[in-house]
Amino acid sequence: MASSTTLRAVTHRLTTTPVNQLPQIALFLATSLSDCAELLSAPQTQKNGKSDSDNAVQVHKLKSRLVSLLQDRSFEGRWTAVVLVKATVEAGQWEILRGCEPLVRGLLAILGKPDPVSTKKLCIITLTRIFHLTHQYQTLVREITTPSLPAFITASLNLVSVKPSSEPNRILKPNAPLLETVFHAFTSLIVRHPTVFRPFSAQIHSLVLSIIGAASSCAGSVVQLAQQLFIALHNCAPKNTGPEEWKRACQLTISSLHRTADHTFRAVVEQWESTDPSLRQASKPRDSSQTVGDDGPDQLGLPSWEGIHAGADRLTALLYLLSRFMTTQTTSTVNIPIGSILDLTTRLTSVTVPPDSDDASQTAIQLNPEIGREEREQLWSELPRIHVACMDLFLNMIDTLGNSIVPVAQNILEQALWIFQAEKFNKEVRTSLYHLIRRLLSLIGPTMTKANISSLASLFRYCCHDLLPQDADPKSQSQNQSSDPKSKSKSNLDSTNADAFLNPGLKNSHQSASSASSFPALHSAASQLLPALFTCLPIEYIPPSLRAEFDRTAILTRNKDAMLASVLNPMPIVKGRQANPSIMPFLAREYPEEMAVESLLRPRMPVLLGAPERNGFKCMDEDDDEEENNVARGVTYETTTTTTRTAQDFIGRSSFAASVDKSTTANAESTARDDPVNGHNKRSQDEGEGSLQTKKARVESTISPISLSAAGQASVSNTTATKTLSETSSVPATTTTPSVTAPSVVRMQSTSTQPEAKAGDVDDEEDSGDEIPALNLEPDTDEEDEDEDVTMEG
Repeated sequence: MASSTTLRAVTHRLTTTPVNQLPQIALFLATSLSDCAELLSAPQTQKNGKSDSDNAVQVHKLKSRLVSLLQDRSFEGRWTAVVLVKATVEAGQWEILRGCEPLVRGLLAILGKPDPVSTKKLCIITLTRIFHLTHQYQTLVREITTPSLPAFITASLNLVSVKPSSEPNRILKPNAPLLETVFHAFTSLIVRHPTVFRPFSAQIHSLVLSIIGAASSCAGSVVQLAQQLFIALHNCAPKNTGPEEWKRACQLTISSLHRTADHTFRAVVEQWESTDPSLRQASKPRDSSQTVGDDGPDQLGLPSWEGIHAGADRLTALLYLLSRFMTTQTTSTVNIPIGSILDLTTRLTSVTVPPDSDDASQTAIQLNPEIGREEREQLWSELPRIHVACMDLFLNMIDTLGNSIVPVAQNILEQALWIFQAEKFNKEVRTSLYHLIRRLLSLIGPTMTKANISSLASLFRYCCHDLLPQDADPKSQSQNQSSDPKSKSKSNLDSTNADAFLNPGLKNSHQSASSASSFPALHSAASQLLPALFTCLPIEYIPPSLRAEFDRTAILTRNKDAMLASVLNPMPIVKGRQANPSIMPFLAREYPEEMAVESLLRPRMPVLLGAPERNGFKCMDEDDDEEENNVARGVTYETTTTTTRTAQDFIGRSSFAASVDKSTTANAESTARDDPVNGHNKRSQDEGEGSLQTKKARVESTISPISLSAAGQASVSNTTATKTLSETSSVPATTTTPSVTAPSVVRMQSTSTQPEAKAGDVDDEEDSGDEIPALNLEPDTDEEDEDEDVTMEG
């Protein structure tokens, strides 16, 4: 009832409100229509009563009003109509979609009118949404999507480009604010309707390549969408040829990269040799007297470029396009050319910035004498961002292939080390390296050898250096000491900052604050790599000095994950060397409220409530009842603070009790053989008492250290332990079982503090039915020797 009232109110306001005031209430009306989803999606053909007929009338009024607003002369009316059409279609689903042909025609007409950019953008989004909603209904696809989609593609292309009549390719408009919206719509629709896009694939291909070739002059989001659309065009290939088209586009991209590198790297004599015979014959670069560049379109069809900076832009754009090939999902299985990609990256990473560009004799790179110094220096300045793009390609390959990248992971690691050794001064390079090394360590870190870790030690130290503040870094402290104003000559006092004398800590605090705030990406990458150094590397192969630096960095930077990883992965104890101290106190002091820290400080064995008794262990509730009963009988427990009792303690004590039982039985049999009369009488008495007691009394499995020593002496002297039960009928049926988590040996003793029990007291205890019987380790003699019995406590 509330939905029908809301729908009636919406149609009333749409009809009575002036058109120029509709944009002000468009948001309210769209929200109200979403509340009427149940009414709009209900079948209108089933009319069971007057209310259903009234609802159908309201829905018809709403659709008629929306169609009239789409054809309205004012911008405000058309803008409001586009917003409400999208809300109505999403709320009504199939019931609205099956009659939305007039709405689709009105939306397509708006794309050809001189409406504002916001109206056309909303119109493209609404049409894309309608085409997606009709995809699950084949009838609606044939009736609405297939006839309307070609007109939509043509209208969208006309909004962002111009097609000359004499050329098949399109030319991008200099100012196209709807370019991102159009590319996003094409990328999402081309996968579901490839046959409809097939006639337009050449026009879209030319438009996309113009953006990829001039990536530096376009927005980053537009370039990424252009790359995705370029890769998605392989779906428009004829039937069952999509994977071959995808591989062909990938190979063309690699060939274009090699051609661009031939021109860009002409200042050096490359030592790289391709494994592909077709690439060994490199293209001839321009004459050395001319500016570096490429004159014609390459294998991919990209336009010409000129200059080192333009060549570096082309290389980075194509590398990011190749990375997009790794991450874009495909509808069918494709073959990734891993060998060709690694061959390309080997060439790009082998050309690095020399340590001293002025002295070519000290560098491993052979320079081309025909190229001037200025071009070489420009190339050195562009190499870091090219290598950052290479590492981004490696990361995308690892993300896509996962564990399948392990066979070539060592090759990727070697190329990363080449870049680090030559270009570690660049912060962007280090940021990308930290991300790449962290992913590689998760795959091949546990299998690394001591030599591998030694080769990575410099990178690990740089990671710690990037995390530590400048005042805590030993290198910066030594530099500060060497640059002490007192050590300078008087001639340099005029150039010294006077504020440094008034506040010496100002410079250090500024450096420590700027180290993390100026480069947050570098600090974040190093913080993520530090915990992996504890968990992914073989601990026994890490040098103690390097491990100490890891721990120090984790403590000073308050890296919780790294500190936890350090505690959970301690250094192994080596014979002849002192064990490294744990950083547990620092972790407990820094994060006292963390549950992970609490579990490390106070580990507890979980108790299984309601589990059956096994091997002498009982549930907690039974132990509590036994303890309460023993306390009522006057028995106390004495415990000592030790570590958690292990299962071997209980097994050992249970086996000792079993040996006492066996020795008691053997002693009784020997007594019967020595004294037939008394032995026969004693067996008869035992049998008589056994008829009265249905359950055999058990001896407590926990005994005192004194009793254990006595038992050990008895076993050495080959004496036989005997068990005397004064009052068998008074022994309780259940015995006290020690708790599983009890940390100490449990000892039971009488509430009396006298060291020795008198004969009268023994008689009193025998008469009482609440006392646990004592175990006598001496053979049975006369009654006068009862005072010398050694009681087994437990």
